Amino acid sequence: MVRQPTKDDRFSFGLWTVGWTGVDPFGAASRPALDPWEYSDKLAELGAWGITFHDNDVFPFDADDATRSRIIRQLKDAVDKAGLVIEMVTTNTFTHPVFKDGGLTSNDRGVRRFGLRKVLRNVDLAAEMGASTFVMWGGREGTEYDSSKDLHAAMSRYKEGLDTVAAYIKSQGYDLRIGLEPKPNEPRGDIFLPTLGHALALIAELEHGDIVGLNPETGHEQMANLNYTHALAQALHCGKLFHIDLNGQSGLKYDQDLVFGHGNLLSAFFTVDLIENGFPASPDAPRYDGPRHFDYKPSRTEHMEGVWASARANMATYLMLAEKAKAFRADERVQEALRYSGVYELAEPTLAEGESIADFLAADDGFDPEQAGQRDFGFVQLHQLALEHLIG
Repeated sequence: MVRQPTKDDRFSFGLWTVGWTGVDPFGAASRPALDPWEYSDKLAELGAWGITFHDNDVFPFDADDATRSRIIRQLKDAVDKAGLVIEMVTTNTFTHPVFKDGGLTSNDRGVRRFGLRKVLRNVDLAAEMGASTFVMWGGREGTEYDSSKDLHAAMSRYKEGLDTVAAYIKSQGYDLRIGLEPKPNEPRGDIFLPTLGHALALIAELEHGDIVGLNPETGHEQMANLNYTHALAQALHCGKLFHIDLNGQSGLKYDQDLVFGHGNLLSAFFTVDLIENGFPASPDAPRYDGPRHFDYKPSRTEHMEGVWASARANMATYLMLAEKAKAFRADERVQEALRYSGVYELAEPTLAEGESIADFLAADDGFDPEQAGQRDFGFVQLHQLALEHLIG
């Protein structure tokens, strides 16, 4: 039996997740929209710890200042009363037609200036709400036609925009970090910063890149046929895993935003294993200690009961996988298989301490490549033990 989630699990949900009404390019809404505080109240009841939102998940795009302030205050009061935290805030620069060619990289300079002001205003909102992360997903930053952009200028404008936001955070003294969220395509044919590696490369060029990191999403990496657990590992290795988005995806297709674990279950298992248990041979390596954030969408086939069932399913799946991953790591057979496979040996530096390159080249290790070529690594058996813990 799966235990009930608690605040200590630090599960959080975007208001756009349970708040998605089922609208898609081929169909109208299949369920009603509720007020933002109704979603937060229900999530608290289910055992969530926090919520996140885009500005326009809460108030309309064209809301005047009085309306904006009233709605924000009402949401914050409801969240506080429910015992939730607002752990991340982000900005919608993708829905309104003004952003059809991007917010920070539009060919129209006026749009870029408007978009950047919108982002900066919602940085203020994130700080006001007590958020620790400001996520930036560039869903409209991209192209359908290679002839449509000076790509050098586009990268320069992206860099300029990110540095402006980061510099503003510092100038205001906000305790905020920026998390870039890569995605290969959809809604644009080709989105800029399509993968974690692309995002890391741009971050390295920023003047204020010290407070800019990553918010990798399961489905977005898998849409590019990449390994999400590897993405998390590289972000941790670089000290740039600021936030995560968990959901499910079944291979190379549109962004499904399934319940976490309802796509590639084995990948989800190793994702949870890394988050909860860290690297097996590197105990001093960075660990992720942030929110377990779900960025999914309840299936369009569900009505309101199904919405809440799907939210519960995300948390229950994570908890089941965490329990199985803990048992996997504690299994003596697994520990022996890790040793046999050389996983612990990989943590040993290739060069000896103090060994110069000249000494290395002159050394005779007595290594026999023919014999080494006959080594059995036992990777299949190690993976089979994971499968045994997962479904046995």
